[in-house]
Amino acid sequence: MWDPRVLSRIDFRLFPIVFCLMAISLLVISSMTIDASEWESSYFWTPLVKSQMRWFCLGWVVFFVFAFFDYRKLRDWSVFLYLGTILLLVGLFFVSPIQNVHRWYRIPGIANYQPSELAKLVVIIALGWFLERRGRFVGTLKSAFQMGIIAGIPFLLILKQPDLGTALVLYPISLCMGYLAGVHKKVLHSLIAIGMVSFGFAALVFLGVLSHEKMQPFFTKFMKEYQYDRLNPNTYHQKAAQTAIAIGGSTGTGWHKSEFSGRKWLPAAHTDSVFAAFGEEFGFVGLTFLLFLFYALIYCSFQVAVVARDAFGRLLAAGLAAYLAMHVLINIAMMCALLPISGVPLVFVTYGGSSLLTTMAALGLLQSIYSRRFMF
Repeated sequence: MWDPRVLSRIDFRLFPIVFCLMAISLLVISSMTIDASEWESSYFWTPLVKSQMRWFCLGWVVFFVFAFFDYRKLRDWSVFLYLGTILLLVGLFFVSPIQNVHRWYRIPGIANYQPSELAKLVVIIALGWFLERRGRFVGTLKSAFQMGIIAGIPFLLILKQPDLGTALVLYPISLCMGYLAGVHKKVLHSLIAIGMVSFGFAALVFLGVLSHEKMQPFFTKFMKEYQYDRLNPNTYHQKAAQTAIAIGGSTGTGWHKSEFSGRKWLPAAHTDSVFAAFGEEFGFVGLTFLLFLFYALIYCSFQVAVVARDAFGRLLAAGLAAYLAMHVLINIAMMCALLPISGVPLVFVTYGGSSLLTTMAALGLLQSIYSRRFMF
């Protein structure tokens, strides 16, 4: 299970990419969480920067643990991991809510833990195990229905918290894995069509092609009013994100010199809105560099699916690569006013531990698959 030869076969291209993303995270967190009394000073080590550094160190431990771990053993644990995750998601509704939502467990003296982040990883493992096990029967309607149940139960539990953004990430991940496995084409095409129509409608509303107010009477017939309000493109958060990116211009205002985000006018500048905050300080040039880093990360991740030697490895790698890609695409779409802001983190850059540890575990599993491509 723990083979020392793995270290020499890891894809070392990932290391500079991840280190650059982590450095960007620390720069933005420092700038957005500095005290007003220290504004425009050279102070870097704010309390949240120190906290994020601790999460990064722990994240690298998680990465190497999963990289050395033989991913094939996950077949034997997938059912138990899935059931345990479902219990964690159900248990959230029996503890006191935090910020009026059921998303976190309080861990005294440490932090709040968000099991929905773990759920995304476990669903990928469970789907990989199930789709490989179905073999030549994977294209049947029965397999498609069972796959829908596996992904649908955590989807609904996360949606109930409520956490629309995290729940929606499971949708394209499941489609990607189903496509690669050869799930029933008509079912898959129908689900893809539903997703594209939903995204297209949201984009048209946020681009102003469709009027949010005029569409409300029709959609509130089958949606609750507060659910439809999430599609409002004129919220302060949406406008503030666009303003921050626009202020950045070509080269940005400079680190610690943002007059909008740094003055706390951009909500959640070091969490949900970190892309917009970075854009204000480093401009179009900085955002282009950030997008290049994400492209390189996702490209390397999908390459693992190509070189994997077994069906479980290919499916697992494809799901993990889709996991990374969807977080990047959805978060950036939210900040660019193409999708409603729904709390999807920008991997490696957003402040927080739950998302970071899950992402590092995902990268570690990808390296476990990659490094074993010649070993069996």
